[in-house]
Amino acid sequence: MIAYLRPAFAIVGMTTLLCGLALPLGFTGAAQLAFPVQAHGSLLEWDGKLVGSSLLGQQFTGDWYFHSRPSATMEADPANPGSTRPAPYNAAASAASQMAPTSATLVKILKERVAAEGPAPVPADAVTASGSGLDPHISLENAARQVARIAAARGLSDARVRSLLAQHAEGRELGLFGEPRINVLMLNLALDSLR
Repeated sequence: MIAYLRPAFAIVGMTTLLCGLALPLGFTGAAQLAFPVQAHGSLLEWDGKLVGSSLLGQQFTGDWYFHSRPSATMEADPANPGSTRPAPYNAAASAASQMAPTSATLVKILKERVAAEGPAPVPADAVTASGSGLDPHISLENAARQVARIAAARGLSDARVRSLLAQHAEGRELGLFGEPRINVLMLNLALDSLR
């Protein structure tokens, strides 16, 4: 019996070492060498302090910053076991709202967001959360709608803020996929550098 089990255990052990240890370490090492910034989370520092990742959206409030897309991330509600509560931009709880387009709650939320955005038409990404709830980008249209507010709050000309938008606009992936967009954190850091 042992003679039959020994090769099986040997194969399981070798496969575990190869696929569970050597292969992941090899890929991690290759990623560290080929893409060092991305392998460490695309972290950004400002004045020597970690301010976030260029891959994750953050909540920006106040008239002097560009605002990110709404976030639908949730967390467990400690006051009410078994239920959740909103936790905007919580990277540990990345998920969509899971509300259907016919959900009365979703319709109410969207109507409130549209009303808060001002005159129509309102860009979709200004009132809807992304699938992850952590999208770091907004559309060029969404950013352009915020220019006047930011320029007034910072005492800058609209033309200066629009110039900053043009400098930070990102095109389609590989020239084909997605829509032109702007990373909100990068744009807000550029705004802060105009001090």
